Amino acid sequence: MIVGVPKELMEDEYRVAITPAGVRELISANHTVYIEEAAGTGVSISDEDFVRTGVEILTDPDDIWATADLVLKVKEPVPEEHSRLGLRSNQVVFTFLHLAASRQLTDALVAGGNIAIAYETVQLPDGSLPLLTPMSEVAGRIAPIVAAHHLMRPSGGRGVLVSGVPGVRSTKVVILGAGIAGMAAATLAVGLHCHVCILDRSLGRLRQVDHHFRDAVETVASSAHTIEETCLEADIVIGAVLVVGARTPKLVSDDLVARMRPGSVLVDISVDQGGCFESTRPTTHSHPTFEANGSLFYCVANMPGAVPHSSTHALFNATLPYTLEIATLGWREAVRRDVALAGGVNVAEGRVTYEQVAEAHGLPHMPLAELM
Repeated sequence: MIVGVPKELMEDEYRVAITPAGVRELISANHTVYIEEAAGTGVSISDEDFVRTGVEILTDPDDIWATADLVLKVKEPVPEEHSRLGLRSNQVVFTFLHLAASRQLTDALVAGGNIAIAYETVQLPDGSLPLLTPMSEVAGRIAPIVAAHHLMRPSGGRGVLVSGVPGVRSTKVVILGAGIAGMAAATLAVGLHCHVCILDRSLGRLRQVDHHFRDAVETVASSAHTIEETCLEADIVIGAVLVVGARTPKLVSDDLVARMRPGSVLVDISVDQGGCFESTRPTTHSHPTFEANGSLFYCVANMPGAVPHSSTHALFNATLPYTLEIATLGWREAVRRDVALAGGVNVAEGRVTYEQVAEAHGLPHMPLAELM
């Protein structure tokens, strides 16, 4: 199979979808790999590093999209790339997609006839998300760090030191969601000596959190009332809510933000799926924040892109086994054999096969089993 890796075009996105080690694995399995010129520059992987592994460097991204059977990316195709989605029929696009938050991209993939397999909906039988997990861990660990920075007065915040000092209280951090990202955020916030409160709807999950942190965090059953109570006392609110494949529910209203402490910081890790704050809109690393209702919002849609070296290697370590399955078996046989990979198929042959995406946009849903 011909595997193509274009350079990422999202603003301030420095990651690349493959590493030289991954190229060697694919070539050893008798596949051909094309990579766009300078695709690895943001991770300090030169074209020469890739060439030494047997890859061919192409200068025109259209050549990659027109030639590859399987396109590997990190982030969803941006509008500039939508016209390339139909250059090769039945082409597999394997990347983060977040289609429930983008009707435009969904329509482009349907029109292009692509097989769109989303990293974020590849789901193991136990409910875990093996390809989303490493990036959720990265984003979760970044969240308290960027919040601490923006809480300082020169960055627009309240002028509070997150750790406090003797005689002065530490920052109160409220984390919405006790999943992978929420736990990672709590780990860093505890390490920064913050007062941490984590909310989740699952009491079982909150018991696990309580046992893990040994009373170092406060656990609260999530409801509209408890969200309001905790946010009104918060200096930092971190949104780490995930509904797999679907839009994130709006949990923090503009009215609530207006009643929070002026200069509070809200970090929305859930922004890729629409975000859990009413005012959430995607931002970039170059312009990461905006002010709304007296508080500062950090809603960068590719938070792990800030640490591309760590993120690229963590992500590709997770995606490589699935990439080899698709390349070796073809997408149909691969999803027949691997139920987790089948869960990643969001669009196939002009049909929306992921129910939550179809519901988000009011589109017809074709179950993958029927299409197969």
